[in-house]
Amino acid sequence: MTLTEPEQSPIEGWFAARGWSPFAYQREAWSVYAAGRSGLIHVPTGAGKTYAAYMGPLAQLIAELGVEASVVSRGTSRPARAQPAISAEKPPVRSVRPKRWTQGLRLLYVTPLRAVAHDVELALRRPVLDLGLPFSVETRTGDTPASVRARQSEKLPTILITTPESLSLLISRENAREQLGGVRCVIVDEWHELLSSKRGTQVELAMARLRRFAPGVRTWALSATIANVEEAAQAAVGMGHTPVLVRAEIDRPIFVESVLPKDPKRLPWAGHLGLSMLEDVVAALDPAFSTLIFCNTRSQAERWYQAIRFSKPEWQSVLALHHGSIDRAERARVEAGLKDGTVRLVVATSSLDLGVDFAPVERVMQIGSPKGVARLVQRAGRSGHRPGAACRVLCVPTHGLELVEIAAVRRAIQSGHLERRDWLEKPLDVLAQHMVTCALGGGFAADELFEEVRTTLSYRELTRQEFEWALQLVQEGGRTLQAYPDFHKVKLVDGLHRVPEKRLGTLHRLNIGTITGDGTLDLKFRTGKRLGSIEEHFIAHLKEGDRFFFAGKTLEFLGMHDLTAYVRQARGKASLTPIWGGTRLPISESLGEAVREALERAAQGDRHEEAELQAGARIIAAQRQLSHVPAADEVLAEIHRTREGLHVFVFPFEGRLVHAGIAALLAYRLSRRVKATFATASNDYGFELLTSDTELPVRDMLDVELFSVDRLLEDVAASIELSRMARLQFREVARVAGLVFVSHPGAKKTARQLQASSGLIFDVFEQFDPENLLLEQARREVIDRQFERTRLARTLARLRESKLVVREPAQLTPLGFPLVIERTGARLTSQTLLERVAAITKLWEEEGKRGAGKPGRVRRGGDGV
Repeated sequence: MTLTEPEQSPIEGWFAARGWSPFAYQREAWSVYAAGRSGLIHVPTGAGKTYAAYMGPLAQLIAELGVEASVVSRGTSRPARAQPAISAEKPPVRSVRPKRWTQGLRLLYVTPLRAVAHDVELALRRPVLDLGLPFSVETRTGDTPASVRARQSEKLPTILITTPESLSLLISRENAREQLGGVRCVIVDEWHELLSSKRGTQVELAMARLRRFAPGVRTWALSATIANVEEAAQAAVGMGHTPVLVRAEIDRPIFVESVLPKDPKRLPWAGHLGLSMLEDVVAALDPAFSTLIFCNTRSQAERWYQAIRFSKPEWQSVLALHHGSIDRAERARVEAGLKDGTVRLVVATSSLDLGVDFAPVERVMQIGSPKGVARLVQRAGRSGHRPGAACRVLCVPTHGLELVEIAAVRRAIQSGHLERRDWLEKPLDVLAQHMVTCALGGGFAADELFEEVRTTLSYRELTRQEFEWALQLVQEGGRTLQAYPDFHKVKLVDGLHRVPEKRLGTLHRLNIGTITGDGTLDLKFRTGKRLGSIEEHFIAHLKEGDRFFFAGKTLEFLGMHDLTAYVRQARGKASLTPIWGGTRLPISESLGEAVREALERAAQGDRHEEAELQAGARIIAAQRQLSHVPAADEVLAEIHRTREGLHVFVFPFEGRLVHAGIAALLAYRLSRRVKATFATASNDYGFELLTSDTELPVRDMLDVELFSVDRLLEDVAASIELSRMARLQFREVARVAGLVFVSHPGAKKTARQLQASSGLIFDVFEQFDPENLLLEQARREVIDRQFERTRLARTLARLRESKLVVREPAQLTPLGFPLVIERTGARLTSQTLLERVAAITKLWEEEGKRGAGKPGRVRRGGDGV
């Protein structure tokens, strides 16, 4: 249905009644939606994207209803003003002239975070109530009460907010075509967060299915921080459709400032917690200003919350902690406190990055490097969360070299240099899961599903052979699992592929989704009150009576029962903090490039316009005095000898994952030239190769051919224990593909049980079906995730074209020293580590005073770190 201007008037009237003036880009979005188009809305955080995407479909619903909706302002009229993202003010008085609505679901709103679904529901319901419309607005996520889910099983609301997993569950219903066939629009929020993950692939497949159920359905994706917007838009609307890009020139300036130590010497040369900056951070905080204090990891957030609480006990009532492992009820309490002002300071992780509108937040603080340009833009946008308001973020360096990162990220933001988000290339485990979902949801014809799946960006190059392979997997377990009935899920019934066995259908629905990770356990008090979830590997190392920090509390471990860890609250401090896997983020490609440019600026003189580079002048001067500060088009290699052996340090500034891959690759390629064994270490700035052969002519062996991309995958595979790592990765692949199940009716498998089950299948495939496509996918994912395969190739190509600068410093340099700490720190006590840091720092200062340590000078034996 095409909307005319008069049919849009209730929307304009609603804006006017609230004293708001729609932005030009919002009107553009409504107009192109009315023309039947799909696309992507790309505007800054807090600029009203939700209503830009929502009001077009709502106007269509009003036209379909045929109701004369009007809204009356409360009190005297107000001049038009820009709208906040979600206002807490009282709604205008309604003028209700509704007709009854009995047509079922019309609008789907997909959000990656179920924690923000409630806020989205409030935002979407507000104009419906104000205009007196008979449309129901509800949420369906894992947090939705069972009674509501039961009601929705009979009849869906007019407007539904859901997650990718719950959307797939809707598609798995036997009457999915009937219930979803009336959908007019799907809005996908935070598309940049979904796009480069299996959850994004899951949404692409679900959207392709919806387009078959509801021809003409329109898709609108929302994003604030993505570089490749055209490709992201294409992924959202599917192949064969031309997306519309709606953008806005809304000026939300971002001011990146720093909390600098009074004495720069206090900043350590390595580490990521940053607690040496506690005194400066506490001095910069003021409970009078609502502040989000972002940390990159949950462990870091726990430590910083405790440190601030012990430092300022008088802030206890307004200080809170928020991360994804804390129980939902506690997170909701913190979010409500932020909105009503009773909570003023919140230490948080990415759990508060997206979606939730906290208009009262005035300041944002980032502990440590944000590791990505877009991540800092997103977090900065949580402050002054309204159109046109400036965003301010205070960055806190956790070690000396992060001063350079902060200066770099500011320049990158100013130049608009955000990161790309690339989609996944035809993951067959997600396809296999989707096939079973479609078989449950009324069944599918193979030819139709093949063509449907190929309309997604992720599967546009899927071959019929690969499709048939995945189909055979869900029909009979492939070539190797045919003897086991549990793998015979899909069968051909009356010309359609269906799941005839109810038990297998129930298992599939319990395990729908692509979110995987280390096994978690519920954490509870003896009273039964839930505190959150905690990873198995941490609990496995605890003894009864051990104390640890969690959710801002000191807890004493009491024991385990039925996959639940029981604790009681304890007094005083604790020595343990849970460490969650997979949380140390590498710097992004865009930030790596900005760091190289910042170092080049720093190398040009001792006086710098950036305060961070001025504060870091000491460390930069030491690097220049002892070795070399590389320019943006150079790659620095340092050769240094100690009692440990021969150290080779290389500094591409491309992130720890890429560096780990290059280190393994170079160690392998060097060992093919000479007989030698290398130990490796990597961080965000470079990597280390260490061999006991101190006479190895490594300087002559260092050349740009080591960075060749020829036979890259073969050499990387040969340089690591690919089979062992693929076996671990296969746990996720097998879980998503439905070869193993985490959840069973009334029970759940532990991570250890899941690994054993998937490991057994891996061994069977490897022995009897070595060409199995899921094995190949697991190997590919190892290289992609461990070493960022595509970025690794781009980095090697860049290094091969760069100027290789080789230095042989007499002692460890500010760039090389953190790599030694990375490798040896786990074996040292904190006191020993501090002593060695102090010793190295003293050497740097003494060499600087004497003018010694010039590049090329070699001292045998070295400092012996």
